[in-house]
Amino acid sequence: MLEISERAQRLLKKLVEAYIRDGQPVGSRTLARDSGLDLSPATVRNIMIDLEELGMVISPHTSAGRIPTAKAYRLFVDALVKVQPLHEKEVNHFKNQLDTSSGRGGLLDSASALLSDITRMAGVVMVPRRDITVLRQIEFLPLSDDNRVLVIVVVNEHEVQNRIITTARRYSPAELQQAANYLTAMFAGKDLCAIRNAVLSDMKAAKDEINSVMQSAITMAGQVFADTPTETSYVLAGQTNLMDFSELSNLDKLRQLFDAFNKKSDILHLLDQCLRAESAQVFIGGESGYKALEECSVVTAPYMIEGRLVGVLGVIGPTRMAYERVIPIVNVTAKLLSAALTQRP
Repeated sequence: MLEISERAQRLLKKLVEAYIRDGQPVGSRTLARDSGLDLSPATVRNIMIDLEELGMVISPHTSAGRIPTAKAYRLFVDALVKVQPLHEKEVNHFKNQLDTSSGRGGLLDSASALLSDITRMAGVVMVPRRDITVLRQIEFLPLSDDNRVLVIVVVNEHEVQNRIITTARRYSPAELQQAANYLTAMFAGKDLCAIRNAVLSDMKAAKDEINSVMQSAITMAGQVFADTPTETSYVLAGQTNLMDFSELSNLDKLRQLFDAFNKKSDILHLLDQCLRAESAQVFIGGESGYKALEECSVVTAPYMIEGRLVGVLGVIGPTRMAYERVIPIVNVTAKLLSAALTQRP
């Protein structure tokens, strides 16, 4: 964490809280009055100058107050605010709002709408990934005299999948056996989606860094697992709520944001990064890596079915969001959805 004095941290916390609440630049006189530190406006102004030099606050207009930057929000979330769990009464209210009477799709829609209604932002729920398909064994068998190879893939317990690939050259039975042994040793027990990603990564390695057996195995595996799906979908609710925030009301920003919602791939990639997290993840502004989300924050949490992580849900809103409120809402909704999905027949 940056070296910021305790009183500067307290002033920054007050500034962030005031800006989240009111959406207006915060002046030094207001901070001096509300900080509880018995500081003069002049002293507060000097501290604000220091914080501005650290990239924590900016002045949107000359002689105006200051507003927090994404850097300030990150410090606020990580160190300055204590997230409190929701009261049991509120959790029960959320539980009653979740529609468990419809099918799985209706339940996901309900969770997305719940997040949107409570936060007045956009609620998003990743559709559960298909059941994990685990590789047990792979075999390559040559077909006739051409370059076709029969691939036998054993997955899960005893399920056998056959497919035919065409290789760039003919491989001898011994070469095919070596390649199959290598892939089985490397990937047995792993999900096919994870294998596909690993294979694509290995195919980018310099050829002089891997031997011929590995090259052959990885090349053939690239064909075998090329069609393994890596993306699912998501349900979205309340995206029009974002139009109510002045910082997102610019037409170009809204167009980029809604294009990202429609294309889905960028949002899905971001959610996918959170799939193995054990608790809420917060991406503030540019931390998401996507231009359309530069003025937004995304708060996510993973949800489970029978103890297995299958998806992620969350809230998308402006960086000026009440993080101490949104984070526990997202966490609780993930737990409620996990319980509801697990209890379904």
